[in-house]
Amino acid sequence: MNVMAVVLAAGQGKRMKSKLYKVLHPVCGKPMVGHVLEAVKGASCKRTVVVVGHGAEAVQSYLGDAAEYALQEQQLGTGHAVRQTESLLGGEEGTTIVICGDTPLVTAETIRAMLELHQTSGAAATVLTAALDDPTGYGRVIRGDSGVERIVEQKDCTLEEAAVNEINTGTYCFDNRKLFAALGEVTSNNAQGEFYLTDVIGIFRRAGEGVEGLCLSDNAEAIGVNDRIALSEAERLMRERIVRKHQVNGVTVIDPASTYIEAGVKIGADTVVYPGTVLRGETVIGEDCIIGPQADIERSVIGSGVSVRYSVINESVVGDESAVGPYANLRPGSKLGKEVKIGDFVELKNATLDDGTKVSHLSYVGDAVVGKDVNIGCGAITVNYDGFNKSKTVIGDGAFVGSNVNLIAPVTIGDGAYVVAGSTITSDVPGGDLAIARERQVNKPGYADKIRARAKAKKERAGK
Repeated sequence: MNVMAVVLAAGQGKRMKSKLYKVLHPVCGKPMVGHVLEAVKGASCKRTVVVVGHGAEAVQSYLGDAAEYALQEQQLGTGHAVRQTESLLGGEEGTTIVICGDTPLVTAETIRAMLELHQTSGAAATVLTAALDDPTGYGRVIRGDSGVERIVEQKDCTLEEAAVNEINTGTYCFDNRKLFAALGEVTSNNAQGEFYLTDVIGIFRRAGEGVEGLCLSDNAEAIGVNDRIALSEAERLMRERIVRKHQVNGVTVIDPASTYIEAGVKIGADTVVYPGTVLRGETVIGEDCIIGPQADIERSVIGSGVSVRYSVINESVVGDESAVGPYANLRPGSKLGKEVKIGDFVELKNATLDDGTKVSHLSYVGDAVVGKDVNIGCGAITVNYDGFNKSKTVIGDGAFVGSNVNLIAPVTIGDGAYVVAGSTITSDVPGGDLAIARERQVNKPGYADKIRARAKAKKERAGK
């Protein structure tokens, strides 16, 4: 079966009141049109044509070669929009799905079900519908004894038609050649003065063609996003869907309402996600992890058996059985081996830490390669930036770096070396050596009292 898709994405979206083109507004981390393309791809569409207008360059920049494009320079209605694809699809045999780019909740499963009904019934068109308690603003689906008779837009409804609660979602299947033949008969003789795609249904019926309707079991899929209110509703419903998917796959989400998981995130079984957690981008989390409370993880890979509490991880890798937090910050390029401990108020950036290494608290490790079983003490830092260039610190296996040590890069600490607390290291430390880099302590008896007396006298003079 030759299945094609036309995605309508030419509308400006004035009600969004945004500089960002409407279909590029994200829902759970992915632009709406990205969700739509994913759905039609999941329904085995061989070609997808996106109709663009306002913001065409931005949409093409995002989608790239994932689609073909047709330009609708004037916004003259949905029928006019589909006609812009005729030079690309008009001569093809097969079935064409037409779907709006601002319907991010439509699933591939629903599109496949619609295609199956369309094929088995032999209809010229199949309409995806929904039964709403309040259908105000939507086109009504008027059924007869032999299927869908017509679709009437809200502004053109009679009182009887307006009372119908089955609405058109704006998603269709068409016999491709019959679609473009019917579009040639569509006129703009209506309240909006536009060329409605829905008029094709009436044209088919007058020609004796069959038209079917598939009513959604989940009305969430019917949502079209035209303003910020609908955007937030789509976000809420998508979040609920994503959380349910992970729960079905064996993930415990303690409080779904306070947990934000984007569409591209993958989580292994028996992982527990605590409240306040935000998981974004193409993040992958292994099995048996404890994530949260208050974990913010973006575009990162987390191994199995890892705990992350009250911490931020961005574009980083955390190995199996490691622990991060509380209040740690792993900036882009951080890579942790197995059983690594990153404690409270530790910051890493572009640093690789091998298995068993511990940075327990109040330290900064940046632009560094750290070996296995290294202990980095409280307040130790790699001084990687001199105001002009960033330099690298290398710490060998089994080394010990004491508290409040400054490692002035570029510098290498050899295997098993020991750097005494409070040292500022500017030269390499060979393996097995002990490094001390601090002034000898000098005590001056009674001098503290002299300092206080001097400060008191200065204060009294200033007060006169």
